[in-house]
Amino acid sequence: MGSMSSHTLTVGFDLDMTLIDSRPGIKAAYVRLAAETGVYIDTDLVVSRLGPPLEDEMANWFPADEIAAACDRYRAMYPDTAIAPTTALPGAREAVEAVQALGGRAVVVTAKYEPNAKLHLAHLGIAADVLIGGLWAEGKAEALLEHGARVYVGDHTGDVRGAHAANALSVGVTTGPCDEEELRTAGADVILPDLTAFPAWLRTFAGA
Repeated sequence: MGSMSSHTLTVGFDLDMTLIDSRPGIKAAYVRLAAETGVYIDTDLVVSRLGPPLEDEMANWFPADEIAAACDRYRAMYPDTAIAPTTALPGAREAVEAVQALGGRAVVVTAKYEPNAKLHLAHLGIAADVLIGGLWAEGKAEALLEHGARVYVGDHTGDVRGAHAANALSVGVTTGPCDEEELRTAGADVILPDLTAFPAWLRTFAGA
């Protein structure tokens, strides 16, 4: 395909707690993992701080030499456990469609394991143009730069860092673990309560 022309509006979106409320699904997967392994996991605590990579969270519950195996097992059980209970957050589909309605491209960039992230989008009918998994915080800039994203929308201070590392405008939504003050302190350029406000903001931003 080659690179898109520079005037194409490309907007990046985070996945967990930005486009989808994956807390019920993720909690179910951790409950199952705890039952299988006999390891205590405070699943309510886990879902209160989604965003960072799976390995980071597993390190709170498993010894260092068991983290990789625990992550592999979690990712393997995830499709049958976590996809069905997970819902789209208010305005998620409409936010993606708003980008496309302006002739733009919606790119989802997430720390989540890519095959499982794709299952979420397909199940919920969120028709992003591109999905890239396995990237966190400043690492997200790699995909945002590759696709020429001018805006990156996320719920976590890590998403703000990723946007700025890619010289993209950071739009924060307060649907995840970080409140308005945290996002603002991290340097978010725009803060919205949720994605229902995004289409109108985007049309103004794009001069449409």
